[in-house]
Amino acid sequence: MPNQRLRDALLRNTLGFDEVAKATGVDPKTVERWITQDRTPYPRHRHAIAAMVRETETYLWPDAVAPEKKKEINESEVVQVYAHRHAVPQDIWGHLIEQSKISISILVYAGMFLVDNPALIRTLRQKAEDGVKIRLLLGDPASREVARRSEEEGIGKSTLGAKIRNALAVYKPLAEVSGVEIRVHGTTLYNSIYRFDDEMLVNTHVHGFMAAHAPVLHLRRLSGGDLFETYAESFQGVWDGAKPPKW
Repeated sequence: MPNQRLRDALLRNTLGFDEVAKATGVDPKTVERWITQDRTPYPRHRHAIAAMVRETETYLWPDAVAPEKKKEINESEVVQVYAHRHAVPQDIWGHLIEQSKISISILVYAGMFLVDNPALIRTLRQKAEDGVKIRLLLGDPASREVARRSEEEGIGKSTLGAKIRNALAVYKPLAEVSGVEIRVHGTTLYNSIYRFDDEMLVNTHVHGFMAAHAPVLHLRRLSGGDLFETYAESFQGVWDGAKPPKW
């Protein structure tokens, strides 16, 4: 079977066989076999290709890393564990946004604590103008999933939907900014995900608790790791099924 992930990664980055061959020091025919015959490159070649396409080795070659090594890498991807979201230092959020050079991706239901920052919209606009791709993914305020989550948090059936509408109103000025895309989703959200290039804050959702009182994982992406990639793929799955909001 061909390696479709590697093929797609090269296409997205407009990289041909010759360019990859030159970067890895192999023949272009070898690069072709890595794709068409799903041959696994040597570790040094995997490192080089993963860096070129900004993907992890685990994503491009899921079976290439030994289980023992993968376990070690996964543990190293965890930078910090916070017992509650409100325990994450405020300057961490600002630092992660400011240092982002490629993309910012946010998956929440409402995430009202973010829009409490009066400088957020201005900062995101500037980031987009600087070439950072920004994806904002909020809950669909009319969905059953949002109403159910609102009841589970003990704040009433319609409260969370109202919070989302307020958040959307704050984000609306960004809707026409090039590089910013806003969508809404109707999924059962198990985690809120905040990705800033190769770092991520994952706010787990706990039944009966508001998100601010649930744990947060601070992750940093490592080549060969699974943990960061798992949440990145989860975000993409929700994004693909989401739709533009009704302003």
